[in-house]
Amino acid sequence: MRKVLYYFLFLPIFLSAQINESDTLNLKADLSLTGFWQSGNVETLIFRAKSGLSFKPWKKWVFKTNNSYVYQEFGKDKADEDILSLNFLYFNPDRKIYPLLLGFVSTNFRRKIDLRYLLGAGVTFKVLSKENHWLKFSLSSEYEQTDFTEVDFNFSEYDGNLEINTLRATIWINGKYELFEGKVILSHESYFQPSLQQSNNYRWRSDIALELPIWKFLNFKINYLNTFESIVIENQKQEDRFLTFGFTIKSY
Repeated sequence: MRKVLYYFLFLPIFLSAQINESDTLNLKADLSLTGFWQSGNVETLIFRAKSGLSFKPWKKWVFKTNNSYVYQEFGKDKADEDILSLNFLYFNPDRKIYPLLLGFVSTNFRRKIDLRYLLGAGVTFKVLSKENHWLKFSLSSEYEQTDFTEVDFNFSEYDGNLEINTLRATIWINGKYELFEGKVILSHESYFQPSLQQSNNYRWRSDIALELPIWKFLNFKINYLNTFESIVIENQKQEDRFLTFGFTIKSY
């Protein structure tokens, strides 16, 4: 299963900023590589790859996939290795309000998540829709299954369960803005996911990027990622933060 996840993560790279599904282009792809490295008395490595692909399988439909990989080690000991694949199918995304189907797949080494998947549907609302600036909100509901490799949690009511299933609601906010005549690009993608069945089961993720165009198809990128999980393995922290630097390669 892990090899299959790697294949879907890097598929947009081999085919090939944040992609707007409402754009008129039939195919868009991008790849961001950011990281941090330190050696000497303290050895630290953080690497993040993020890819995006959007295309039109049918006339009024748009498929978009955003995939990311995070690896982190301290003193040559692996601390994190995470995969996240967000996949959406939109109908009539050129309208102000349009429906969507979604499917997520993820793993997380440090949080002992062997496999997590979500399937659901929702609707997107355009708040701002211009060529160089856009802002969208989405509401969706999903079924989630998470398979863990350990069974001792920070909430004792989940102890002994290798699998936790729930129904979720998700609030999405994402946007992109070109500032100072396109010399600075600010983008953000965030979501909050409470369980509809368990009040102590919720998470959020915020991904913020600042890009400086170097060439038409190449940007320098500063990326800040903040994630939170309410249910974690016992003695683990619930929040993670990553600040990385690198480049974005685009096809548009």
